[in-house]
Amino acid sequence: MANGKIIKVSGPLIVAEGLSHANMFDVVRVGQDKLIGEIIEMRGDRASIQVYEETAGIGYGDEVITTGAPLSVELAPGLIENIYDGIQRPLEKIREIAGSNINRGIDVKSVDREREWEFTPSVKVGDKVVSGDIIGTVPETVIVEHRVMVPHGISGEVCEINSGKYKVEDIICKIKTDAGEIKEVSMLQKWPVRVGRPYKEKMPPDVPMITGQRVIDTMFPIAKGGAAAVPGPFGSGKTVVQHQLAKWSDVDIVVYIGCGERGNEMTDVLREFPELRDPKTGESLMKRTVLIANTSDMPVAAREASIYTGITIAEYYRDMGYDVAVIADSTSRWAEALREMSGRLEEMPGEEGYPAYLSSRLAQFYERAGRIYAVCGGERRGSLTAIGAVSPPGGDISEPVAQATLRIVKVFWGLDSSLAYRRHFPAINWLNSYSLYLDRLSGWFDENVSREFMRNRSEAMNLLQLEAELQEIVKLVGIDALSNDDRMTLEAAQIVREDFLQQNAFSDTDSYTPLAKQARLMQLILRYYELGKGAIANGAELRDVFEMSAREKLGRAKDVSNETFMKDYDEIEALMESEIAKLSSKEVQ
Repeated sequence: MANGKIIKVSGPLIVAEGLSHANMFDVVRVGQDKLIGEIIEMRGDRASIQVYEETAGIGYGDEVITTGAPLSVELAPGLIENIYDGIQRPLEKIREIAGSNINRGIDVKSVDREREWEFTPSVKVGDKVVSGDIIGTVPETVIVEHRVMVPHGISGEVCEINSGKYKVEDIICKIKTDAGEIKEVSMLQKWPVRVGRPYKEKMPPDVPMITGQRVIDTMFPIAKGGAAAVPGPFGSGKTVVQHQLAKWSDVDIVVYIGCGERGNEMTDVLREFPELRDPKTGESLMKRTVLIANTSDMPVAAREASIYTGITIAEYYRDMGYDVAVIADSTSRWAEALREMSGRLEEMPGEEGYPAYLSSRLAQFYERAGRIYAVCGGERRGSLTAIGAVSPPGGDISEPVAQATLRIVKVFWGLDSSLAYRRHFPAINWLNSYSLYLDRLSGWFDENVSREFMRNRSEAMNLLQLEAELQEIVKLVGIDALSNDDRMTLEAAQIVREDFLQQNAFSDTDSYTPLAKQARLMQLILRYYELGKGAIANGAELRDVFEMSAREKLGRAKDVSNETFMKDYDEIEALMESEIAKLSSKEVQ
């Protein structure tokens, strides 16, 4: 360890000299209270340090001690169900120790050292293992099996392996390396947060992450291992969309990062997630969730760490072979922390005061997403999907954070406050959102859903764009100026908007829609449009087509049970065809 002395304090930034032996990104302890900080700039023996706690009372000449190690997370059984702050301190444990007033400089281990875990080995003495190989499993929760892996940099022959109940620091395995050294392995590993965990190979993102949200899965799908942005103004439903994704996405693990969010929003997450049921297992959603809570009243510098802490934990589970989703709410608050620290470092500002390296920092976060083959002796696949909310001031997505994010991610779910005020959920605007994964995913949809799925999706999008053009005409000259064909188009587009894209997050049947049901419902709506246009061409009255009983049933079709929808939709289609046939024959007579 090396000691230095503080020569300057500027909010969360302090400058200390006498740290010539320290390195960039080393963790330091500051002042009498041993506040946690991280070196972010070195000039000779002078270090600029961002402090992750309140710096009031720190003064000139106070001591700074470097630990000689970078900011790292502890990786072991016990991460799932835990609630951490931005630098991986367990908040529930801190409350037990300090009560409601959290003392500065409190030092609590991230992973419980006293809890015992039932370890079951999956290798035996004499087996050859390499970095990343699974040597045993631990039932971390009723849903998640924790796979204990050989730490990076170790390979050789297993010369001792134990089974039974162990604490995370206990030695469970000994490996004899090719050089003849004996390496002891416990269930606890550490990994620096700013360094992405290695992988063998990245695979193309050609498998969708199914969310059960129709506007996402059908219109703007995201691939497993992809990256998406959810920009939107205050009140447009970013947090609710992210809750839905955390609840329904077909991933194994969810890491939810509240980065600089309002305290009441994080409180909602902390209250709701334990009560929500995981649809696949019926257990509490917390049994597969890691929460990182960094609220807006916590020190600004800790926001930056929270993003890296969350994605490093996610990579650890990805390496076990799990599909993981990282949901960051919101990266705008993280960028504000970068802007604050950049200003205090007196760096040349970029656009709107953000640092010139804003885009590269965002890219470093999102590029850690991907579907990969993990580093190990065999073939093990995992994926990490990154979804970041962006909160542009006033909903203006031309500001630097939103623009930098859009240049990196391939899915844009643009939230619209006018839709939110009309109680349209999810308030994703179908005219300016997009997904660049459509071409890659079309083969999967053809094979696993239906050959018509992508064609129907394109037809529905075409209807919505036609509606936007026709609405401009209606505003100018009124609806009576439109032809019957155009009015039929408006009616079909309204069904797509209100009865397909709109969902009820509080309804048991409508909160989640299986992909097969989405495909069949879209097919049914387009069939109504096709039959209606045919009937009008044969002279049927527009009002009769709009007032059919099948049209009313179509409006309620999304509420049909997810188990019986095929039979119910077949009945609606049969009724629709018979009613249209009657209308056409009546006109012919």
